[in-house]
Amino acid sequence: MKEIVMETSLAARRVFAAEAAEEGRRGPRAVLLVFDTLSLWRERARQRRQLAGLPDHMLNDIGISRAQAWMECDKPFWKG
Repeated sequence: MKEIVMETSLAARRVFAAEAAEEGRRGPRAVLLVFDTLSLWRERARQRRQLAGLPDHMLNDIGISRAQAWMECDKPFWKG
């Protein structure tokens, strides 16, 4: 369900960007920047939740320790 929502919102963004480009508007660029930032933050939060749920053997497979995973998961979503 979440994938469908994300896919739909990305499709809506593409349509919005195409319409804005055709009309040469500047305002929509700011809206797109906000949308992109919010999408990035949402994706970071999702990835950090998934990382927090990985068992130790999977963390070892990707080359990070549990402590490193905790450090990453403790970051706020707006920090890269």
